Amino acid sequence: MKNIQKGFTLIELMIVVAIIGILAAVAIPAYGDYTARAQAAEAFTLMDGVKTPLTELYTSTGDFIIDGGVSGISAITSGKYVAALTAGTAATNTAGSLTSVQADFKQAGVSSRLLVGGVANSGTAMSVHMYYNADNGSWTCANGDASADVLATTGGNEEARVGANPIPSNVLPKACS
Repeated sequence: MKNIQKGFTLIELMIVVAIIGILAAVAIPAYGDYTARAQAAEAFTLMDGVKTPLTELYTSTGDFIIDGGVSGISAITSGKYVAALTAGTAATNTAGSLTSVQADFKQAGVSSRLLVGGVANSGTAMSVHMYYNADNGSWTCANGDASADVLATTGGNEEARVGANPIPSNVLPKACS
């Protein structure tokens, strides 16, 4: 009479565990990037929601500000991962008031890829921004804050430029990298 094998040998179990370990080593970093990209997308969703109203406000009055409805524009300016969305005088550089919309990420509750140095509460928020070129009516986006942008009246071909406190480029949407 033959003995029929029941169960797995130790070698077979070790091979299965090794394969699962290799798959996990590949999947976990990919999941972290996926999570960070999804969180960064919130900033672009909020900024997209104010592009049309800000464009109309700027072309009719010359103002470029989100002020809770006084100028006629009220918008959602924060979210689960975005601490603040600012426009106009709040997003300025040394040249003066800009036609930029800037989104600053929160310091807690976000992926470590969206934190300065990967550490929470470093005192500096990572940012992304969009710039409105009033001369040709186009919007461009860039990494970092709006500090490197220039005024809209300096030549007609201005676009968003990378500023301080940028998020990692692998987290940005492809259209903004």
